[in-house]
Amino acid sequence: MKPFPGRYKHLIREASVRLEHPEKTVMVGKLSTMRGRGQSTRPVSKRPPNWVVYQPDEVKALIINLAREGRTQSQIGNILRDVHGIPLVKPIAGMGIKKVLEEAGLAPEIPEDLYTLMIRSTRLRRHLDRHPKDFGNKRSFQLTESMIYRVTRYYKKKGQLPRDWNHRREIVTI
Repeated sequence: MKPFPGRYKHLIREASVRLEHPEKTVMVGKLSTMRGRGQSTRPVSKRPPNWVVYQPDEVKALIINLAREGRTQSQIGNILRDVHGIPLVKPIAGMGIKKVLEEAGLAPEIPEDLYTLMIRSTRLRRHLDRHPKDFGNKRSFQLTESMIYRVTRYYKKKGQLPRDWNHRREIVTI
């Protein structure tokens, strides 16, 4: 007999997390080896860090240049963080990436998260047309469509999408 049967593994993991990080007394779930808890946190201060050498106009120019290259908002944020050492745009420029793009007239018509869901849905639909018996992907297609409708309702409520906007497969061409 094993000293700790499988059903007690989550308790062992919780204890090890408490030993490694005593300030974190959050319960770690049974699936912690699979998903875990993110360890990074956003900066607490609303002021820009002292070590950032960019001025607000320079940051806005970088964002606009990256958008003209065809980068999405998340890609712009990753490039600013990894290449230019800008942890957050909002404390430096006074507004987020989306607002900067809206001022420059480069903001996308469809929000980025909705657009990526539509791309995923189109890919799954194309796959299911070729493989109609793939039930696992049929289920993921249903979940993706459900997420699209949920996110669409949210953006219509916020006024970022027109009230008569509908998700159609033909909008996204890959």
